[in-house]
Amino acid sequence: MSQENRLEKTNRINLLFDFYEKLLTEKQQTFMRYYFLDDFSLGEIASEFSISRQAVYEHIKRAEEMLENYEDKLGLLRKEEERSELLTSLGQLIQDSGMTGLHKEKAMELLRKAVEL
Repeated sequence: MSQENRLEKTNRINLLFDFYEKLLTEKQQTFMRYYFLDDFSLGEIASEFSISRQAVYEHIKRAEEMLENYEDKLGLLRKEEERSELLTSLGQLIQDSGMTGLHKEKAMELLRKAVEL
């Protein structure tokens, strides 16, 4: 796997973890945090918990599969990405609309609030 693909995978797993973390077991949450967020190696995690590297790998792989499964069923990340694209398009439409003054300010304020949700 290329460095770019690994980075994309890591970014996706981190995003999925943000949405579905609480649906994982405590051990899976811990291993995922150590591996993906704190950049621990499998060996470092194994040493920390006095288990084999293979056991750590299997916990992480299972957690990744579960995150993807939750996304397939619930689609929270996909919906968030779609929402973000729509809000970006709406912002551009407001900018290009020729609106001026108070109406434009109000529209942009509503857009900012929607982005913050």
